[in-house]
Amino acid sequence: MPETASPVVEDAPAKINLALHVTGKRPDGYHLLESLVVFTRLGDRLTATPGHDCFEISGPFGHGLRADESNLVIKARDAFPARPSVKLMLEKNLPLASGIGGGSSDASATLRALARLSGFAGDLFGIGAKLGADVPMCLAAKPLIAKGVGEMLAPVSGMPELAMVLVNPGVHVATPDVFRGLATIQNASLAPLPNRLDLPRLVAWLRESRNDLQATAERLAPAITETMAALQHTGPAFARMSGSGATCFGIYESASTAENAARTIRLSQPGWFVAATPTMT
Repeated sequence: MPETASPVVEDAPAKINLALHVTGKRPDGYHLLESLVVFTRLGDRLTATPGHDCFEISGPFGHGLRADESNLVIKARDAFPARPSVKLMLEKNLPLASGIGGGSSDASATLRALARLSGFAGDLFGIGAKLGADVPMCLAAKPLIAKGVGEMLAPVSGMPELAMVLVNPGVHVATPDVFRGLATIQNASLAPLPNRLDLPRLVAWLRESRNDLQATAERLAPAITETMAALQHTGPAFARMSGSGATCFGIYESASTAENAARTIRLSQPGWFVAATPTMT
């Protein structure tokens, strides 16, 4: 199996659910979802270097992670077939358990890095699906519609780059608790996307869509309501919670408007995670 002596670096971008509809439940208990997903240029970073097996974590949110078999990076490493011995270093820039797919994106970056190191040309998506429902979409890392439990992926072409602000108030919301608190699990599907996607058409579509998890998450963590109010105060074109929370996002007309909004929120809430970032197209 070919290996390179040079380190391989893979970005692990944040996954943002622009819309998230809960449409049912499978007999095995997994909820059926439909989601419009984008990825931001902001994210974690995974470096893989051939050598003795080890795993190190750095970055502003690294202190909250365990570098053991419970970490999705290690799970991805150990699930990789015939992998080389490798030193893995994760720079953790995204808050933990925050509804933006950090762990799944880290696992995806690990699989991509190991594939590059080893010359593996097999099915990374099949490996990723066994690690978690969000891992295949994080492997794709491009605008897409996800359905089922996350395994049915359809790329979205023509998605504009979005000037976005991500805000997390520093509270953790347990995803199982959010799903258990849903008033109904039989909700309408996503409407078809416009034929041409520009910011006004996308925002109009988003206003007719939902995040079916948001109301329950806000009841469990009122800080999410406060976060949404802080975003709305800056005048975004659109704002919503991502995933099961607690990270919320605002979409702005331009990068400079997003930077100004992030600065405003950061000044009023210095303890929050606040970041302006464009999305990947």
